[in-house]
Amino acid sequence: AWITLRAMLNAGAKRALWEDPAKRALLKPETEWEIEQGLGLTAQAVYEASEVRSRWHARAARLFESYDALILPSAQVWPFPADWRWPEAIAGRRMDTYHRWMEVVVPVSLIGLPALAAPAGFGPTGLPMGFQIFGPQGSDAKLLSIGAAWHQATDWPGRRPPVLPS
Repeated sequence: AWITLRAMLNAGAKRALWEDPAKRALLKPETEWEIEQGLGLTAQAVYEASEVRSRWHARAARLFESYDALILPSAQVWPFPADWRWPEAIAGRRMDTYHRWMEVVVPVSLIGLPALAAPAGFGPTGLPMGFQIFGPQGSDAKLLSIGAAWHQATDWPGRRPPVLPS
């Protein structure tokens, strides 16, 4: 559902770029793919994606009857080399779209929940990783309070990655 709705929005928002040959030539292949997907959507596909989003929203609302906030990683992979556009495989599994490596953020994004990203630590190469704290609609202040408590408890600004060998 998320890819369908994202493609629909990108096709609409970036259509002027797509229709101008000079600007279109400057688009990343991933952006072109998004627009092509969006332009090819049917009303039925958008309707079905909207139905999925509505069901997810209702389930999340029930979940937040028991919890103030939830935490998920901010990505499924450690930071990857800067010259990669995106990881094409994770643990030997090929990604069918460039979105798959960051799918862990989809539920929060799909249903429009407030979220905040926070640092979690450093990976084996010394690069940072984070997590997302998210909550029900209208919980923005509570999430900021949780984030501030994490900031105080961890003294994150004072932390540094392990020194890399030169």
